Amino acid sequence: MEGAGRGRRAIPPGVVESRWTGSDGKSQIRRIDWPVPAAPRGSLLFLPGRGDAYEKWLETLEQWHAEGWAVTSIDWRGQALSGRLGRDGMTGHVDDFGLWIDDLALFWKDWAQERPGPLVLVGHSMGGHLAMRAVAERRVAPEALVLSAPMLGIHPAAIPSWVLHPVARVIRALGDPRRPAWKHNEKPQLVPHARMKLLTHDEGRYADEAWWRLERPAMAMGPASWGWIERALASIRGLEAKGVLESVEVPVLLLATRHDGLVSWPAIRRAAARLPQGELVHWGRECRHEILREADSIRDSALATIRDFLNRNAPARG
Repeated sequence: MEGAGRGRRAIPPGVVESRWTGSDGKSQIRRIDWPVPAAPRGSLLFLPGRGDAYEKWLETLEQWHAEGWAVTSIDWRGQALSGRLGRDGMTGHVDDFGLWIDDLALFWKDWAQERPGPLVLVGHSMGGHLAMRAVAERRVAPEALVLSAPMLGIHPAAIPSWVLHPVARVIRALGDPRRPAWKHNEKPQLVPHARMKLLTHDEGRYADEAWWRLERPAMAMGPASWGWIERALASIRGLEAKGVLESVEVPVLLLATRHDGLVSWPAIRRAAARLPQGELVHWGRECRHEILREADSIRDSALATIRDFLNRNAPARG
């Protein structure tokens, strides 16, 4: 595990970190690119979740590259090392999720022209929500879409979004929408244990995030803003609208855990049933939210499932 940790805690040789300009014409957003292999299997763009950074996913990105994919990942504007959109350095805020859809569409346009096909889009959590929305709105056109624990609903999962959204809208209007929706923990020593119980069973992989936050402190992010929560629910309701997911022609693989503490399992299950080419693979209590950072037994199973799905739906060319 120690050796694996070291491998997950360095940018691999030959991999390039750079910046690209967002859809506002000025925001400088990070990207990371693995070199195009001599005989490429295709190209894969990975989208991280809320408060996330691509550093956490280096192990999986490197593994996909070893399998022949030309791999790229990006920050979302306003998080990781791509600035902030709120009133402080820790609260995650956005005025509207459409900003991120515009950024993704712009990035995809250039990326898709530069990379060998087939083109595949993979998103985790909030990144999965935004990937699904961008595909449904015809803003991007991958040959296959993979969603890991996608944020297609939030907790409390038993309450429908059409009830939660008006409540969030009222709370948002009661003050600065950029204010945090929950407090930072007053006992920092309790945070790692509590967060790990939500994210992964693998202590080594969980520790990688803390290591990167020490190495690159500015990437740390805490609670979401009330503005983020209200806009998230508005975006979720958009995907729930009749006919939206039913019109998606792209093959979609959804990976989920039935006891996810961060996103709604019932919402993922409903979405999978609505997608014409949706495939759902799920786990029980042995799996937490970060499926691709789970213990080896779960992670290996998930990667094998993704591999099979892409071989069937985005086969290698030539």
